[in-house]
Amino acid sequence: MANPKTSYWRSNIRAVILLLAIWFLVGYCGSIFFIEQLNAIRIGNVGLGFWLAQQGSIFVFVLLVLIYAVWMDRLDRKHNVEE
Repeated sequence: MANPKTSYWRSNIRAVILLLAIWFLVGYCGSIFFIEQLNAIRIGNVGLGFWLAQQGSIFVFVLLVLIYAVWMDRLDRKHNVEE
């Protein structure tokens, strides 16, 4: 059976990589590579691509931090390392 510390660390790294990938997709792909397609969708008077470039990636980052906190709390309980 795998070392519990190693299992915990791998689960933590998987969570971080997944959340960083989501942030990359929103921050770079959404606001740089697909800005023309996203600007076809309007939010108020501006396109979605502009909104993602200006505010969306920040909102997504804050949301991902909250998701990470909840995820790690569950992971801590699962591996019995809660404080």
